[in-house]
Amino acid sequence: MSLEKPSRDTALDVGVTEDGLDYDALADLLGGHVLDREEHVNAEGFVIRPDEVQDVLSTLKEEAGFDHCACVTAQEYDDRYESIYHLRKYNDPTQELSIVVPSPKDDPHNESAARVYDTADWHEREAYDLVGIDYDDHPDLRRILLPETWQGHPLSQDYNQDQPQIVSLREHANPLKDDKRSEDDPDTMFVNIGPHHPATHGVLHVETVLDGEQIADLEPDIGYLHRCEEQMCQQGTYRHQIMPYPDRWDYISAGILNEWAYARAAEDLADIEVPEYAQVIRTMAAEMCRIASHELALATFALDVFGDFTAVFQYGIRDREIVQNLLEDLTGQRLMFNYLRLGGVAWDLPEPREEYFEKIRDFLDDLPHKLEEIHDLVTGNEIFQMRCVDTGVLSPEQVKQYGATGPVARGSGVDYDIRRDDPYGYYDELDWNVVTEQGGDNFSRVLVRLREVEESARIIEQCVDLLEQWPEDDREIQANVPRTLRPDPDKEIYRSVEGAKGELGIYIRSDGTDKPARFKIRSPCFSNLQTLPEMSQGEYIPDMIASLGSLDIVLGEVDR
Repeated sequence: MSLEKPSRDTALDVGVTEDGLDYDALADLLGGHVLDREEHVNAEGFVIRPDEVQDVLSTLKEEAGFDHCACVTAQEYDDRYESIYHLRKYNDPTQELSIVVPSPKDDPHNESAARVYDTADWHEREAYDLVGIDYDDHPDLRRILLPETWQGHPLSQDYNQDQPQIVSLREHANPLKDDKRSEDDPDTMFVNIGPHHPATHGVLHVETVLDGEQIADLEPDIGYLHRCEEQMCQQGTYRHQIMPYPDRWDYISAGILNEWAYARAAEDLADIEVPEYAQVIRTMAAEMCRIASHELALATFALDVFGDFTAVFQYGIRDREIVQNLLEDLTGQRLMFNYLRLGGVAWDLPEPREEYFEKIRDFLDDLPHKLEEIHDLVTGNEIFQMRCVDTGVLSPEQVKQYGATGPVARGSGVDYDIRRDDPYGYYDELDWNVVTEQGGDNFSRVLVRLREVEESARIIEQCVDLLEQWPEDDREIQANVPRTLRPDPDKEIYRSVEGAKGELGIYIRSDGTDKPARFKIRSPCFSNLQTLPEMSQGEYIPDMIASLGSLDIVLGEVDR
């Protein structure tokens, strides 16, 4: 079995026992900071004062080992506002804790966590933008998804969704109109990249300040694709109306991975147990999506580095198309699969099964040769190496501070993979490896994705072996799920899966109805993109383009 987790010394972490977390010990560590305790699924909640956030989070990070601020969720109740900091550990994400910060209805604010975790910077800006909570001592509190001139906060209770708005562009005046130079340093030049540019992987605007030819400062400006997906999910029923949305967050190749993130959270919330046969199908289909996503990431990254539609792009698309064909045979759809159902999958494997298995095996048999071609063409290419080795470097400490996950984290040697560390589906029954590289640069992230394609192929092959031998009478694809799901009121959960781009998490709070009271998406691309300024500092524009490509973001998932 190759899925043994790396050994670690937990002696210094407070509250860690062989059976999991001892929340009483953690409460003792925080002492009088804990005003109350709440029952959340998997992650008990400690209620604290709004002006003690930094003290509490610093203590938990430094003395109890909670080095991963996975998500920040904000919401409004009838009598209060609330921020929830979902804390985890990179060494063991099953050790989870929720820090709940209520604030008054007439003056919603609490101390910022951005001084403790850099990843909270963008998450709190989003909470301010959409819900309307102020964060004291935040380094740069302003809107992040909507224009500065937007009136109101779309997820607040008093927001009028029917009121049309004319959004003035005065806050987004052309910075090149009057002066191209920074006021602080007249020798620097301000340059806009995007929002519509072939190298920005979507509608992303990057504001850069150049010192000569080197990047002195950089800021990603997002929000051009914001569709209020969370609010749309809050208006849909658990059973049928939410599942079509996850495909559209990362609309490129990761559909079933995204669907699984919602399915896992909702199934745990409603205590639904998925049949083993359906779990194997889900695992196989998810790894096909991972291969498709990584192939496209490689193709577009080569486009960034080489600068045109060279053979590498065509090779990546060629291999991805084969996986797309297999997924189309399985789901009936090419991109927006909508194949998972709460409690299982929509239907069984296509008939004749033997023909479908043969197609998969043909693909797997050809894959080593195709990967060898990619290595000859890309990773062995001297120009590619010169562009990628030692550029866009991200240290393991920076990864953790920004909450980066997926190949971005594993390319910096951070051994973190939800499939192994917080198992779901059929992953813990199969033989495969978590891939890491130590370089932390653009080259390492490419190597991780290519090696992960090999591991995904191993997983798919084992799933095919299992499915071929599965007794016909035991091929159960669906659990017995009530026609209308109404989870218990005030039940809260944060659950995640290992998406192609990293940790994709969903927070749901139920209110006893058939629709979520709060639905929050933790997008891996959102947190990963925060690292771009760190990666680009002191480098050249072409290096920044390569670094951005190596993050493998899709703006639909960043903005949601």
